[in-house]
Formats: sequence, C-alpha cells, structure tokens
Amino acid sequence: MRGDVTTESETVSAEPEVSPVKQALGRMYQARTLIALLILMGALALLSDSFLSVQNFLNVGQQVAVLAIVAIGATFVIISGGIDLSVGSVLALSAAIFAALFADYGMPWPIAAIFGLAVGGALGAVNGLAIVYGRLPPFIATLAMLSIARGLALVVTGGRPISGFPSSFRWIAGRELPFDLPFSVLLTLLLYSVASLVLRRTVFGRSTYAIGGNEEAAHRAGIAVNRAKISIYILAGAMAALGGLILTARLNSAQPQAGAGLELDVIAAVVIGGASLSGGTGTVFGTLIGALIMGFLRNGLNLLNVSSFWQQVAVGVVIALAVMTDTLRRRRQ
Repeated sequence: MRGDVTTESETVSAEPEVSPVKQALGRMYQARTLIALLILMGALALLSDSFLSVQNFLNVGQQVAVLAIVAIGATFVIISGGIDLSVGSVLALSAAIFAALFADYGMPWPIAAIFGLAVGGALGAVNGLAIVYGRLPPFIATLAMLSIARGLALVVTGGRPISGFPSSFRWIAGRELPFDLPFSVLLTLLLYSVASLVLRRTVFGRSTYAIGGNEEAAHRAGIAVNRAKISIYILAGAMAALGGLILTARLNSAQPQAGAGLELDVIAAVVIGGASLSGGTGTVFGTLIGALIMGFLRNGLNLLNVSSFWQQVAVGVVIALAVMTDTLRRRRQ
C-alpha cells in the first residue's frame, strides 16, 4: 500500500532522472551491440550466399516481429527491476481465446482480437497484483502464471490447433504494403517509436527507471510505485497478447503450445540490448537490436543447415554471455 502513498511535498512533478553516467554507459553499450549485430550479419553474408537477399530479410522481419513486440513489454519490466517468465504462455492463451471466440462462437475477428488483447492485459494485471500485494517475488509469480496460462490454453483449445482465419485477419502478418513490406514489420517499428517516446519523455517512463534504480527512493520522490508496477505488467501482458495475434495470423493457426520457450529469447533480447537484470537501465532501441541479433542468429543457423538441437545450444550460449556481460558491466559501474 505504501507505494501509492504521497504527501503534498512529494509530487511526481519532481520527475526522476536517469543518472548521466548510466546514460553514457548505456549509449556506449548500445553502440557495441550495434557493432556486434553488423559483425554477425557480415559473417553470415560470407557464409551463406542467400543471406543478403531481400526475400530473406523480409522473412527475418516477419519472424522477429513477434519476439520484438513481446520484448517491448519485457523491457519495461526488466528496467523496473522485475522479470516476466509468463509471456510465452500468455501469448498462447490470448491467441487461443481469440481463436475460440472467432471459430466456435462466430464472433467477428476484430472484436475477438480485442478480447484476446484484454485477456493478455488481465493476466499481466494478475502478475502485478500478485507481486505488489501478494508479496510474491516476480520470478515466482510469473513462473506460476507460465504454468496456469499454458494449462488454460490447452483447456480452451482441447489441445488442438484452431485454424481457418479470413484473409482480412491474416493480412496483419502478410505483405500487402508497398515493396512487399509486411504489415507486422511496420507495426513493430511504430510500436518501438511510441515505446521509446513513452520511456524517455513521460512520467511513466521515468518512473520505470526510478523504480528499477531504487524503489525506496522512487517512493520517497512521490511515485505511486505499486500502481506503476501493476501498469508495467499489464503492458507486458498486452504486448504478449498482440504478439500472439500476429503469430496466429502468420501461421493461420492458434496453437496451444505456441510461444513455448519464448520468454528466454525475450529476456535475452532485452539483456543483449543493454538492459540490466538488476533494473534501472535499458532502452527499447537496444532491445530492438537484441531482437535482431537473436533473429539473424537463428536465421543464419537455418541457412547453414545447423540442426535445431545445436541452435538451442547456441541460443543458450548467447543468453549466458549476455548475462555475464551484464554482471561485469554492473561491477564496473
């Protein structure tokens, strides 16, 4: 409760600022991450003749869109000092409810999609309430939601995929825009532009940094910490649900096992992009670079005919290196 208590002398007008040192270090790390992306792309271009084709880049854009959109919400969560392990299951359940409302109850898909997004936001709210008022650690609260949401997705679908959506819905993941640009890619870029402005220019964004940097100090500065935390998890749930809709449109199928393991890729993208697991630092632009690294890595391994088993090993190594780098960076700071 106390996170929502303010006094007349403690107002949000005293917007918390991100440390200039942390800002400089963050920009430096982002530059290194961008260089790493370019090196990865250069290496893959040398190893595979088909890597630099327009078709391949469009395919990567479509594949990365889901990861990148879900990672927007995770960026806010991790900057605030939290963690969300439930995004893959929330994605699956939101898509399953959308598909069931459309296929089984004849609901128009735009209305069913709104319900799907609302389910994602509601599940995020449950995570936030469990963390804030249930006093559960974010790891435990979202781990429980991972299991609950996945089980409910199986119940809703009966364990079977639901398919057969109209072309007007599948268009959101298709290539109906000029230059064959998938709408999902354009939507991703738009969402990242908005999220960047929110994170850097609004009280909500500054509060997110402040909570992750020092929650007690954020409370003393007059920030409604509890309310902000719940809002952050609602955002994460809604972004996971949106990712589920885009994945369903791309596959023309809502699958109860969709998004399994996605939470690891999402966390890796955010950490590779410069966010610290201890909270207080990170940017959505860095997260986008991290998502592209993950996407091009998987794409390159596919082009090189690397076994999916070894791909899992490679992704695990990348995650371990990202966390080790974050740990070393925090020690230097």
